[in-house]
Amino acid sequence: MKSYVSAHREAEMTQTQDLTLVADIGGTNTRVALARGTMLQDGSLRRYRNADRAALGEVLREYLAETGARPVAACVAGAGPVMAGVLRMTNLSWVIDAASVTEATGAAHVAVLNDLQAQGHALGHLTAADLRPLLHEGAKASNPTRLVIGLGTGVNIAMVFQSGGLTVVPPSEAGHISLPLRTAEEQRLGDFLASEGEFPSVEEALSGRGLEALYRWRQHETGGGAGKTPGEIMAGAADGSDPQALETVRYFVRFAGRVAGDIALMQLPFGGIYFIGGVSRSLAPWFDRMGFAEAFCDKGRFSDFMTQFPAWLIENDDAALLGCASHMREQLAQRT
Repeated sequence: MKSYVSAHREAEMTQTQDLTLVADIGGTNTRVALARGTMLQDGSLRRYRNADRAALGEVLREYLAETGARPVAACVAGAGPVMAGVLRMTNLSWVIDAASVTEATGAAHVAVLNDLQAQGHALGHLTAADLRPLLHEGAKASNPTRLVIGLGTGVNIAMVFQSGGLTVVPPSEAGHISLPLRTAEEQRLGDFLASEGEFPSVEEALSGRGLEALYRWRQHETGGGAGKTPGEIMAGAADGSDPQALETVRYFVRFAGRVAGDIALMQLPFGGIYFIGGVSRSLAPWFDRMGFAEAFCDKGRFSDFMTQFPAWLIENDDAALLGCASHMREQLAQRT
């Protein structure tokens, strides 16, 4: 006869059969949770240091041992390109595919996404409380096409489409496109980045290290000086003590507006543009005063056309996990 404890444990395990394990894999930490449908389960979120593990499988097995969960599905997302279902982390030596996730979790249904794809899948489940308006808040969405721009350790951009009742977020490495340089002064920025051994891409100006590079360039333009960390740059701009920090922020914001406007014209995301990432959060309070809207709309005879695209900052830290849950719910619905 089973003891009460073992019977209770078995009942708990049975109740997890409709759950999806979701994971957001960053360069430093991996966050894992359980979702039922598109709802994250209260108390299920846990964080693990990547440096203490050799592979994602170790994290997932540890999580399941701690929670006793037996998920029917698993969806993981990480910062790196996904090719043929294989995720190669950009700032971590992990290589992740469906087979390794299945082995670690025992889940019958598995998906592997880029982290920006996961953010795109979350958009339909965010509320007004999750979003900070940045631009053209009153613009009315005329179609569901949307754009996600991630500014953080790296830069990436993803389009979000609706097709046949499914959310489609194609993978992208758009952070490595050329930085749009217009003026003679900006051409000198391109030359400066090249002199440091870097191709003058969007990521080299609009990531965390891009903020540092912009500051070094401003110092170079004005006769030299020591570099600063992103935190020091933002502090010098905030208290007005460092004119070159203010110039750095101004160039950052204007490049962000220009790049967002260029991509908006390519894909027409009338459903809105959504910024994510730690650098986006740090710089968003400067967008108004440093000319983001002007740079975004500076498209000649199409300048008025650009006012149709609203933009927000995503402030929900769990958006990638919600996106993983949403994607898996859609995939499972297709199979029934």
